[in-house]
Amino acid sequence: MADTSAAPATEIPASNGRLVLGIVTSDKMNKTRRVEVQRLVRHAKYGKFIKKRTVCYTHDETNESHLGDTVEIQESRPLSKNKRWTLVKILTKAPSRTVANLEGAVAGSQLPTEAPVSK
Repeated sequence: MADTSAAPATEIPASNGRLVLGIVTSDKMNKTRRVEVQRLVRHAKYGKFIKKRTVCYTHDETNESHLGDTVEIQESRPLSKNKRWTLVKILTKAPSRTVANLEGAVAGSQLPTEAPVSK
């Protein structure tokens, strides 16, 4: 007999991939974002916590994430040579910056404020 109590076909199945948070460090590719994930690792001998980072290439179908955004990504099947992650959602958007303000700036850093010049 066929089981009629099965889940409807419109329901999205749960994925088994890991969910991690990261910051977009490059948005120059089409539908691909480079996301940096930071973690703290305890040193084996000295016990000090050390910051480590992992760079994940993420698939962004709609090109909606941009440089400096905090995003949630999920592990997926291999999509290309380097892409193994997909964008789930954007948690916080980075403040919009013009090209003139980006000269010499690093992703995620604060822009210097200019002091007024006295005569």
